Formats: sequence, structure tokens, C-alpha cells
Amino acid sequence: MSPSTRYRIPLPTEKTRLTLEVSNSRFITTVNCVASVTAARDFLAAIRAELPDANHHVYAYRVGYGNSVIEGMSDDGEPSGTAGPPVLAVLRGTDIGDVIVVVTRYFGGTKLGTGGLVRAYSEAARLGLSSLKTEEKIEKKLLGIETPYSYYEQLKRLIVQHNGTIDDETFAADITILATFPVDDIAEFSHELAELTAGRVQPVELDD
Repeated sequence: MSPSTRYRIPLPTEKTRLTLEVSNSRFITTVNCVASVTAARDFLAAIRAELPDANHHVYAYRVGYGNSVIEGMSDDGEPSGTAGPPVLAVLRGTDIGDVIVVVTRYFGGTKLGTGGLVRAYSEAARLGLSSLKTEEKIEKKLLGIETPYSYYEQLKRLIVQHNGTIDDETFAADITILATFPVDDIAEFSHELAELTAGRVQPVELDD
């Protein structure tokens, strides 16, 4: 199983929010699933619009996973290195992809100092992620398979055995099947299909 094609992500249907108070300052942590850098920026903009009177909207995100991860962060006006980097460090330790953490601070009048800020933002990030519900994200691809009728029933069973889902079937001189597979299962499916049909039937990837 490739680590880049299966990984944990926040439940896309749920936004997690928790509040931490430190020396009269309120730290509101909001965690959400983001599948692209654009989605991360849009979510940050939505938080800024929702809580416009806050002093800071510190964030960190990780889009993708493993070798293909894209990371971003910002101290958003806090002293350099005291906010964004600690949140990103906590996020890296969770082994979750496609995620953004926004820590919104309402200043309470008591300065925390650089060490206090690092601790507060780290704790706020940990708190927000501690109750996060996740699911496994599995990268999938659509395959087109053109087969003679003689292989049809066996081919359908083979698709199910390799976690494929049939999306469409067209019956003409031959049968054309469109099926979606987890990326990790395609190689073994293709190998067994070649054995079943003596190389006569080859799947074709139809999307990137």
C-alpha cells in the first residue's frame, strides 16, 4: 500500500471548533478538510469574515500527503516563529493530510511572551485536533475495459474482487465497461485480467 494514495483526512462534512483560554486571551481553533491550496485559502477567508474583530488568524495547512504534500502557514502578525510554525509542527505530528488548522486569537490584555505564545498556539492546535474525526482517503482512477461477451461474467467478478465499482456498461459488438478502482489495486487487477483473457483485454486509464 503506497502511503501517498491512502491517508487519513478530516471528515469533509464536519468542521471542528474548540476554544482555549490563556491569560485572558481566547484561542479559537477551527479545523477543516481542504483538498487544495485554493480551498485552504478560501476557508481561511471564510474564518476571517466570520470572526472579523479577532486580533490574529494564525494558520497551518497540509494538502496531500507523503512526498506530494504542500504545506503553508502564517504567524499573521504574531512575533515571527511563535504561532504558525508551532501549529504546523503539531499538524505534522498527527499524520493527517488535506487539513487546515486556523487558530483565531482574541487578545486579552496580558502579553504572553515568545515562549508563552509558542505554548499557547501549540496547545490550541492540539486541542482542536484531539477531537477531530477522520476517514481514510483512497485515490481512485477510472478505467475503460472493452471485452468480448465470453469474458463478461468473469470480468465482473474480477472487478469486485479488486475493490472496483462498475459505473457504466455499453453493449455493442463487444462490451465496454467503465469501472473505478483504488489506485493501489489497479496493477494486480490488470495482471489477473491479462491472465484471464490471455492478454486480449487491457484496461485503459481514462482520467489523471
